[in-house]
Amino acid sequence: MLCRTLWQSKKINMEKNDTTQAQTVVQTQPTNTPQIKKQKFVRRRKTQFHNPVVQDKSLKIIPLGGCEEVGKNMTAFEYGNDIVILDMGLMFPEEDMPGIDYVIPNVEYLKGKEKNIRAVVFSHGHLDHIGAAPILLKKLGNPQVIGRPLTIEMVKHRVEDMSRGAAKRLKAVYIKDLKQTISLGSFNLSFFQVDHTIMDAVGVILETPVATVIHPGDWTIEKDPLNRQPLSYTHLANLKRPTVLMLESLGSTNSKEPVTEEEMLNNLYMLIGKAPGRTIIATFSSQIERIKQILEFAARTNRKVALDGFSMKLNIELAQKLGYIKIPKGVIISVDKANSYPDNKVVIICTGAQGEEMAALSRIVAGNHKHIKIKKEDTVIFSSSVIPGNERTVQRLKDTLYRQSDHVYHSDIIDVHMSGHGNIEGIKQMLREIKPDYFVPVYANHYFLKEAAKIAVEMGFRKDRIFVPDNGSIIKFTASSAEILKDKVPANYVFVDGLGVGDVGEIVLRDRQMLAEDGMFVIVAIIDRQTGKVRGSPDIISRGFVYLRESKDLLAQTRRKVIEIVDKSTQKDMPVNWTYVKDEIRNRIGDFLATKTSRRPMILPVVIEV
Repeated sequence: MLCRTLWQSKKINMEKNDTTQAQTVVQTQPTNTPQIKKQKFVRRRKTQFHNPVVQDKSLKIIPLGGCEEVGKNMTAFEYGNDIVILDMGLMFPEEDMPGIDYVIPNVEYLKGKEKNIRAVVFSHGHLDHIGAAPILLKKLGNPQVIGRPLTIEMVKHRVEDMSRGAAKRLKAVYIKDLKQTISLGSFNLSFFQVDHTIMDAVGVILETPVATVIHPGDWTIEKDPLNRQPLSYTHLANLKRPTVLMLESLGSTNSKEPVTEEEMLNNLYMLIGKAPGRTIIATFSSQIERIKQILEFAARTNRKVALDGFSMKLNIELAQKLGYIKIPKGVIISVDKANSYPDNKVVIICTGAQGEEMAALSRIVAGNHKHIKIKKEDTVIFSSSVIPGNERTVQRLKDTLYRQSDHVYHSDIIDVHMSGHGNIEGIKQMLREIKPDYFVPVYANHYFLKEAAKIAVEMGFRKDRIFVPDNGSIIKFTASSAEILKDKVPANYVFVDGLGVGDVGEIVLRDRQMLAEDGMFVIVAIIDRQTGKVRGSPDIISRGFVYLRESKDLLAQTRRKVIEIVDKSTQKDMPVNWTYVKDEIRNRIGDFLATKTSRRPMILPVVIEV
């Protein structure tokens, strides 16, 4: 009897202990939680004890975008059953992506893990960091979002633009103080200040049981900033080790001395002051601080400013609402009133410095703007850098502007822009001050990442502690090791075209490229069911291949060839394999046209049986 009582008491204690351990693992995941072995639990009354989940005690860093291109920045951090995502950016289409609006990261790896996503953290409000949020947040079950006030407001507006009322469903946490810390399961989230070309940009610190990740997002190091001391990152060297520095590396090939904010502003003020006519300044809509400085200069010199571009007006409105800027009274006018003032007293700040087709500057240059036409005496200033991939578009825009205006200025001539990305010396400074145990260059094309890795090696970093990832790479950290795994997660491009997300794949894109390069050739043949012969002459439609009126001989030969192919592919009173007939027409006419023209259009055979 005594033995049975002792055994039952021991059994109950075991059940209580195991239940406590399971709750601890799920809720807090402390580093010292012992490994839990599977136990057989007994049902007592109505209480059921389940096997606790044994968690993987490793940190996985998975770039889903931004490590093979400029844009679509997104990184997943996974520890046990907890996932934190940093940024959800888009990438604008490249020249070999006809018809595509933009490209977003692939989140297939996160499917089925939506409940594990503790938060999506946004480092700042540029589209290459928040542009995919309306689509991806919905795909992932609308997890909570964390960021600085301006960044979150920008995310909300993009979400609302895509689906009315959706912004109200966002679970948003505003970081109003950089000293704020947030517990996200196994992750402890905190922040630090960075220099960048948009207000409210922050760096992110993710502390886990096995490693501390430091990610500045996009950054630069401002030399002699106005009204404050230069930033130092030495305090990050005191974080819990080992530390992993993930550093945006777009400036890893730039050895040019950065321009100071004071030099840049003085150049802008000088050009505005001496302008014989209107001043048109093209810049990014996110350059809120610069727009504010131009507005203040205009107020001091009795000028009027017109803002043109939906995103620019929206961002200024958000910054005003948050109290980040105060616009001098009476300085802003609507674009349609710009012609009511002397030309040399008007400044127009607009979007379109990247040559975007529908942006304000592109419409002005094309002569499609309702209220503004370029004059020879206008001063046009590109206060922006060229996003990699846009070089040809921007060059064409500049060529057109030089034909229309005698006063065009850009950073190749005079410093009228400050880059938001650090250079080689900046990368060295970051590495010296933070002293990370591991270095992971990110957020740029592969060659930029490799150049950043070279910089670290030249500074004495061990090669085995530098990881250059691809999109989809898994960098795994445990208490005793770090490595890039051989396996990758899906990270192919997801194309957004109109309302379609992902429905345009590589095959459709290849078809579009073929249509753009060699055109389309449609052959319509009517075939008699009984004889298997072509009735009359096949109709031919050509788009983007040859001009029909000037290619009569080629068309006549093609028609004869189609009749010959059909005759050989069919027999009288026998069932016809129409798929085979179409394939024969497509392949043999394709070869024939390639022989005659050295071009291979997309062949679309249409066979009608009568």
